Order: sequence, then C-alpha cells, then structure tokens
Amino acid sequence: MKLTKPTLALICGILCISIFPILVKLKLAPGLISAFYRMTFAVILLLPYVLVTRNFKLPKLKLTLLAMLCGILFSSDVAVWNIAIQDSSATQASLLTNLSPLWVGIGSFLFLKSKPATNFWIGTIVSLFGMVTLVGFSFFMELNFNQAFLFAVLSGILYSIYLLVSKNVLSKVDVLSFMTISLIASSIYLAILCYCLDEPFTGFSDTGWFVLVLQAVICQLCAWLSISYATQHMRATRVSLSLLSQAVITSILAWLFLEEQITLQMVFGGIILLFGIRITFYDKTITLKKLFS
Repeated sequence: MKLTKPTLALICGILCISIFPILVKLKLAPGLISAFYRMTFAVILLLPYVLVTRNFKLPKLKLTLLAMLCGILFSSDVAVWNIAIQDSSATQASLLTNLSPLWVGIGSFLFLKSKPATNFWIGTIVSLFGMVTLVGFSFFMELNFNQAFLFAVLSGILYSIYLLVSKNVLSKVDVLSFMTISLIASSIYLAILCYCLDEPFTGFSDTGWFVLVLQAVICQLCAWLSISYATQHMRATRVSLSLLSQAVITSILAWLFLEEQITLQMVFGGIILLFGIRITFYDKTITLKKLFS
C-alpha cells in the first residue's frame, strides 16, 4: 500500500477517533449533550482560525445547504451512537455501527458514478468476518434487540449517508470551509435537540469538562479534518471500510486504560479485519503475490 498524503491523513484520522469509545464509556456526561459539546467546542476553536487566516470560502447555496445537511447527519450519527454505547455494551454498538461499509457500498453502487470495485466487496466480506471473529461468535447469541440495538444500526446508516453526501460536497468545497459549515449546523441542531429534550448543559466534573474538550480537539477536529481530506481524494467505499480498523486500535486502548482483556481470538480477528482492508487498496486484479507483497 502506497503511503500517499490522503492515506497518511486517513491513518491519522483513524488513530484520533479510536479513543472516542473509551471516552464515551466513561459516562462523564450524557450521550446527547456529549455530542453537542464535541461539535460546539470544535467550531469555537476552528472558526477564529479560518476567519483570521481567510481560509473560509462560502460556497454556492446548494453546496452550503448540503454541507449543513452533512453536519446534521454526522451529529445525529454521533448522538445516537453515544446513546447506544452508554445503553448497551460498547462491543455491540461498535459492531452494529461498523456495518456502515455495506450501506456505503450499496449507496455508491446506486447513486455515485464511481462504482465499488470487486476488491471492495471481497475486502468487506473478509473485514466483517474479522470483526465478527474479534468480538466472538457467541456474542451474537446475546444480542439485545432493544432501543440501543436500533440506535447502533441507525448510527451506521446515518454515517454511510454522511460519507456519500460529503464525498460529493468535498469534490467542490475545500475541507476547512466544509468543516466550518457542517460544525456550525451540527452545533445549532444539537443545541435545539438538547434543549427540547431537557438535557443538562452544566453540572459536570472538571474531568468531565476535560473529556468533552478532548473529544472536540482530537476526536472531532484532528480526526475529521484528516478524514475529510482523505474522503476528498479517495473513494468513499475505501475510506468507510478502512475506518473499521478503529475497532482494533480501540481494543488495544481499552486493554491499556480500561484493563479489558485481549484474547488470542481477538488478535486473530483483528489480523483478518486488517487484511480485508488491505485488499481494498488494490485497484487491479487480486493475486496472492500482490496481497502479501
């Protein structure tokens, strides 16, 4: 795999978002209000920079509205995923929301000019098998088909729609302008939602506030500036499938900081998952020699 700038940006973005489930699982703030502050703190930090450096360019009305839609889609995804993580196991929520490559592949096939390559479908099957192996086959016998289950599935669908729409917008709008517009839309949308649902805007511990700021800086700004840049220059299908690798990194971080166990089965599943992602980075016919070169 050639380490181009978009590829390096994608790797950086994946590393940054991998700590997100760990922070959310601490439950230092409700899931919905956590999503609001993640977007709001991010736009408070980004807006002065783009204005002072004059890196913000207001696009045409149609593109502005689509960028705002991306903000609403992404913030909705983060909100329902936060709730799914806090109301069920992080494993169940992560697995179900990571079905998004399937929805992205189907959406790309139906709506985008650039159709998913055969390698994408092969890589998707291999990666999802790796994901299933990582969490354990017995896990599926214990699935709870409750609100958290539905929210986790909805998160994956919202996320896939976001990737498809943002891919279209980012082909015509620069990353900083896109992020600024989408974050403003996200913040306003989540503020209204939190107010209507009577979510607490204050009353968190110092550690809770620190974690909220950390989510904004690392999991939002650093991660999604990098991933948006990668999305701008790479196939949406390839980006969505590559993001599955965060499950492997999150497992390692959970082992380091939450003392969660890593088994041989999880290691084996992680290797299969990463191997599936590697398959998608070949544009020509797959051969065993190419796969292992």
